Amino acid sequence: MFNYQPLYDQLANSPAAKWLETLPQDVETALQPNRNGHFLAWKETVESLPPLPPSLIDLQQGVIKIGSPDDTDEITRQRLEVGLKKLCPWRKGPIELFGVYINTEWRSDWKWQRLENHITPLKGRTVLDVGCGNGYYILRMLGNGAELVIGIDPSVLYVMQYQAIKQYFPTTRGYAIPLGVQHLPEKLHAFDTVFSMGILYHQRSPRDHLKTLRDTLKPGGELVLETIVIPEDYTDVLIPEKRYAKMRNVWSIPNCSTLESWLSQCGFKNIRLVDVTITSTAEQRRTEWINSHSLENFLDPNDSSKTIEGYPAPRRGIFIANS
Repeated sequence: MFNYQPLYDQLANSPAAKWLETLPQDVETALQPNRNGHFLAWKETVESLPPLPPSLIDLQQGVIKIGSPDDTDEITRQRLEVGLKKLCPWRKGPIELFGVYINTEWRSDWKWQRLENHITPLKGRTVLDVGCGNGYYILRMLGNGAELVIGIDPSVLYVMQYQAIKQYFPTTRGYAIPLGVQHLPEKLHAFDTVFSMGILYHQRSPRDHLKTLRDTLKPGGELVLETIVIPEDYTDVLIPEKRYAKMRNVWSIPNCSTLESWLSQCGFKNIRLVDVTITSTAEQRRTEWINSHSLENFLDPNDSSKTIEGYPAPRRGIFIANS
C-alpha cells in the first residue's frame, strides 16, 4: 500500500537528494505495525475500500472532488462510506469521493481562501507541507500546479487517510509521509515553498522550528506560516499554565509583533502578515466524521471570546516570508 520508491527516485536527482540518507529507513521504522495497535486494522480498511475509477478529479475547488456519484451504485457507495468512517477522525477537508461527502472537522478551504492570493503561485514549484494531516492541502497544492508536494505528519492514521484518497488519484506528484519535522535533515535547502500550518504552538522551541523551516528552503524560497496568535494588548507571548482550549501540547502563543520578530531573528526576510481571523464554530466544528468534541466545547460557555481556561479564544495569523 505504501510505495514511496517513485518519490525516492525523484529525490535522487534533486536538491533534496541528501534526505535519502535517512528517509527510507525512517519511513520503514514509522510503518512498523507494532508501533501502533490500530495499524493493521487501518491498513486492512484502506485495502478493502472498493476499487472505483473516477470520471472526474477536481482539486481546485473548496470541496475536493474525486469521482462522481454516477461512477458507482448505492450499495458500493455505502460500502465506501462505511470504510472511510472506520478511519475517523477526519480533520481537514471537505472532501467528496464518489458522492460520499466527508464533512471534516475543519473547513480547511476557508483557510486556503485566506492565503492563496498572497503566496507565490505554486505552478512548477517543489513544496513541503509540514503537519500535512490527511493531505487536503497537498491536493489543493497539486490543483494549483505544484510540481511535487511532500507532506510530513507523524500521525500514521492521517497518512492512512491520504492513502485512502490517493488510491483513487494515483499521482506521483504528491506524497504524505508518516514523519515529524525532527526527521528533516539539517540545511536541506531543497524546497521552493514550505507550509507550516497549525504547528508552531505545538513546538517546545518555536524559534528552532522556524530555523528548521528556513533551512529546508532554497535561497529566496517562501515560507507560509499559519498559527494561533494572541491579541497585541494581551501579552507578548502566552505560555499556558496547563492547557489551551483543552489542548495539552501548546507550549507558547505569541502575538503578531512577537512572531514577526522571531521570524526576523531566524533569518527570514520580506516578512508580511497577510491575515488574522478569529476561529469560528462554523469553521471548526463537531461532525459525524470526527466523533469527538470540537471548538464549541473548548470555549467558555458564557463568553466565546475566551477559552474554557480563560485565555483569549483562538485567532489565527498567516505570515509569508522568504529565506
